[in-house]
Amino acid sequence: MSFDVIRVQGAREHNLQNLSLSIPKNRLVVLTGVSGSGKSSLAFDTLYAEGQRRYMESLSADARVWLGQLQKPEVDYIEGIPPAIAIGQNAYAGTSPRATVATATEIYDVLRILFAHCGTPHDPSTGRELRRYTVSEIVDRIVGESSQTLVQILAPVVEGQKGQFRDVVERLRREGFLRARIDGQWVLLEEVRGLAKGRAHTIEVVVDRLRVSPQARLRLADSVELALRLGGGRVRVVVGEEGPEAKEWLASVLPFDPQTGFCFGELTPRHFSFNNPLGACEACHGLGTELVVDADALISDPRAPLSELPFAPLAELPKGIRVAYGTAIRELAARYGERWDRSWEDCSLEFRRCVLWGENDSKASQDSATAKEHGWEGLVGALARLYREARSSFIQRKLEPYLSPAPCSRCGGTRLKSEIRAVTVASRGFGPMGIGEVVGLTVRKACQWVEGLFWEEGGQGNKAGRELQAQLRKRLRLLEEIGLGYLTLDRPLSSLSGGELQRIRIASQLGSQLSGVLYVLDEPSIGLHPRDHYRLLSVLRQIRDLGNTVIVVEHDEETIRASDYIIELGPKAGSQGGRVVACGTPQELQSNPRSLTGALLRGELRMTPPIERKKPQASLRVIGAKEHNLKNLTVAFPLGLFTCVTGVSGSGKSTLVMDVLARGLFRRLCGGRERPGAHEAMEGVEHIDRVIVVDQSPIGRSPRSNALSYCGILEPIRELFAQVPAARVRGYGPSRFSFNLAGGRCERCRGEGFVRIEMTLLPPMEVLCDHCQGRRFNRETLEITYKGKNIADVLDLTVEEALEFFRNVPRVREKLSVLAEMGLGYLRLGQPASTLSGGEAQRLKLATELSKRSTGRTVYLMDEPTTGLHQADIQKLLEVIRRLRDLGNTVIVIEHHLEVIQCADYVIDLGPEAGEEGGEIVAQGTPEEIAAHPGSITGQWLRKVMACPGPK
Repeated sequence: MSFDVIRVQGAREHNLQNLSLSIPKNRLVVLTGVSGSGKSSLAFDTLYAEGQRRYMESLSADARVWLGQLQKPEVDYIEGIPPAIAIGQNAYAGTSPRATVATATEIYDVLRILFAHCGTPHDPSTGRELRRYTVSEIVDRIVGESSQTLVQILAPVVEGQKGQFRDVVERLRREGFLRARIDGQWVLLEEVRGLAKGRAHTIEVVVDRLRVSPQARLRLADSVELALRLGGGRVRVVVGEEGPEAKEWLASVLPFDPQTGFCFGELTPRHFSFNNPLGACEACHGLGTELVVDADALISDPRAPLSELPFAPLAELPKGIRVAYGTAIRELAARYGERWDRSWEDCSLEFRRCVLWGENDSKASQDSATAKEHGWEGLVGALARLYREARSSFIQRKLEPYLSPAPCSRCGGTRLKSEIRAVTVASRGFGPMGIGEVVGLTVRKACQWVEGLFWEEGGQGNKAGRELQAQLRKRLRLLEEIGLGYLTLDRPLSSLSGGELQRIRIASQLGSQLSGVLYVLDEPSIGLHPRDHYRLLSVLRQIRDLGNTVIVVEHDEETIRASDYIIELGPKAGSQGGRVVACGTPQELQSNPRSLTGALLRGELRMTPPIERKKPQASLRVIGAKEHNLKNLTVAFPLGLFTCVTGVSGSGKSTLVMDVLARGLFRRLCGGRERPGAHEAMEGVEHIDRVIVVDQSPIGRSPRSNALSYCGILEPIRELFAQVPAARVRGYGPSRFSFNLAGGRCERCRGEGFVRIEMTLLPPMEVLCDHCQGRRFNRETLEITYKGKNIADVLDLTVEEALEFFRNVPRVREKLSVLAEMGLGYLRLGQPASTLSGGEAQRLKLATELSKRSTGRTVYLMDEPTTGLHQADIQKLLEVIRRLRDLGNTVIVIEHHLEVIQCADYVIDLGPEAGEEGGEIVAQGTPEEIAAHPGSITGQWLRKVMACPGPK
């Protein structure tokens, strides 16, 4: 047995054809091949699954019970496999909304320690720095200011609390204390029988009463220590005889403001966590957002008269609420001189503002407690208050579609309490900043902030601070090296693309400095501009050089060329794939005539741009886009063309296309509830009638979901079987032919085709159902046949076979033909969605949308549709896009693939850089014009592909 390779024998997972191969260790290995050829089945479902399973089997039985068990993949044996870590496109899918870039990379954990030990607390109301005394400093001040003067040392036991406090008084009396000041009155404790129950009280017990002299310093120190212990770290010193002329001051060993009396306890890292009640904002509970009423979504029809109350939520609320609001709005209309039969859009701006935002303030806070006291509070504020105070879940469900998340009004989106936000750390060039301000910086700016941290020489605290500074520097630099310097540290993980998520995990794994590990990555180049590829490759090499094996499922040419070893699966997809077509170094594959990847490396699989490009006749204009980093953009998207939106990663492409354009069109055309990104107006919407978005969100992950049900083909097939004479005689409806419903499915396996057997300490075993033999339906259902095949036989057909089988059924044939045109003819109709590769799922989603009827006035918005596609598959995708364009539709694509960009009719290039340095239009026009633009980074790379001359 060789320890230099991972030896796989007889791999049969999914479509792998009894695959056997050897993979060199401590190398950067690329798995490539056409989409659906079995790359993910080999990398994730076989290698990673077995590596993780063997590692978990080495743990104790108790640990395996808590961690769960993994099923052994379908493979004869694997030799030499190390513990495995998988970094997939859905690395943080379904994660908590509390997860951010800083928490995922453990940067926030280091920041919490830094602020707890090196932060300077301030009074949140005044901004003054909090002072903390030592016992010696308190004694020195008493002796220095009050020599030969009567002084009383008081311990604040109760401050501003309601109750009778008999137990407190009794405890103090038992401990030997005689006097106290209660609510400003000096009393003997033995005379106190109880306090008024309904009032707030302050109890300060007299610990000592003496005349100050240098000889009394030891007694003073003992008394101060006792007072601090009783008073929770605070002591009050009263100088002079009891009366109005006496002077007094408060001191504390904890941070406190001597003017306001605000005192803060000992700071710990838990205080800076928004997942802990000690630090989380009381209003949003650490989420950083709150639900507010979206004023733009309230008006259902601006042309409707006021008498019809054209406010969408009112039509769904109970009659009593509707009548009350209607009466208030009618009174407002009379006061502003608006006729009750006038339409909303014809009313004056002042009246409309008053209806929405109230009389006291045009845009008062929805949380204002006094808004209602000043008259009409506005529909926005009234509905927000109704949602918060509603005892009925029915009312809340009706109002939820009109709510949208906004930064918390109390913490400003920082997620922390005011006193925690007031703790600052100073840095050269930035000044004092709270932890909420620091995580609001981009990774690049945070690196500068860390470099500016400084501590005075000497001292244990300074040594700890420098160590924390080094930890932060290392983690932030890794993020910048991997091309994520534009991300802010407080960016939620749910808002990141699949490629960004993967690169964050890559950075965190590199920071762990592990060795002897198998890393399996799924297309980490997704979302990366060609300029940033070298950074990714540099980090992958660093992981390899630490003594790890890196296996990357990838189609990107640059990554393939930079690899140490290539394994190409194929030759085709589905049942025609799952074999090793070629393997070796990039040079060896380039000389292999059987290899598609070799043809790519030789330059034979190139896409040629069209000879003539279509000219726009009209345009769809977005005016004044300001969402995220967009700098008041006005962009014209030509209609009827194939347009690519390009730019470096983080330049604002997804914000412009998905957040502003897509949501804006959905709201204007479909009444969408999701709030569009900030922009002033949108022109040219009258030229289109529908918008379709194809993004990277995954399709169903349940094994019950399949290609047939996702595309909407299963329902007409069920209806077809229900119309068979034998089915009509038996009274079978379409639901009879569903494996999700009782009646037609096999009840032994509940329509899953297999039975799960729990094995206690061993992994659960899935065995073929002995009743239906994996066919999912009961015997009576399978007796119904159409053209000699029952429903289980149909689900076992490939798309190409089904296309021939249903050639006389137009509803089914049309949808299947689109799947075949997208290169998915090899898929079996009943194949679970959870077994589809990333490229297959993307094309399946695109085919579903393309199968819908087009009027020639549809806008298709796509977010990197080349994800997971081999060069040969991308050519098929381009043919579909061109066909859509030729029908008069508009196709707008966010893309980094240079050969796709050169085939577009029009290109909008954003930048010039990422984050705060992006959000502007660098160039727009044909690909040739972009390539000739001197300031376009995309143009620089496009020139190499198109062989265009450089800028003059």
